[in-house]
Amino acid sequence: MFNRTAFFVPVLLACAYGQGTTATAIITRNYSFPPTGLSSSETAQVNVMNTAPASSSAASSCAGTIRFGNAAGTEIGSAVPFNVTGAQIFSTQLAFSKLGITANRGEFAVALQVTTSIPATTLCSLVFSLETFDNSTGATHIFLGNSSATLVPATGPIGPIIPGGR
Repeated sequence: MFNRTAFFVPVLLACAYGQGTTATAIITRNYSFPPTGLSSSETAQVNVMNTAPASSSAASSCAGTIRFGNAAGTEIGSAVPFNVTGAQIFSTQLAFSKLGITANRGEFAVALQVTTSIPATTLCSLVFSLETFDNSTGATHIFLGNSSATLVPATGPIGPIIPGGR
């Protein structure tokens, strides 16, 4: 006769052994805008917004830094930290004088870095833009935007999946 206990106990032990703790991975995404020109009568501004709505299981939050660099590849100032919740907009500016040049026009670049964890404890779907505007009139001269950069992992049949991830 077949002994059910002899069969089920090893199966249950094997299942229990496979239920280990879930490790947390830190994911850092880097985004950059192409080199952009700025004249002495302009200011550059970077805007970030989290479009992920909060859910019952996770808050909506994107955290990261914004960095400006000059044409020589040197960082201008220090990294500007941000933390935006659902639909909140954070902006930071770069004045022409910060380029450190004597000409009336110079080039700069912008880099964004966003950090999240998997499994996610917060939801992050970042939209960002770069614009330059005239200091006296406020007229926008350049606008560069992106579509949503989603950092919200979904659990699939083989583990965490990052939509649009690399």
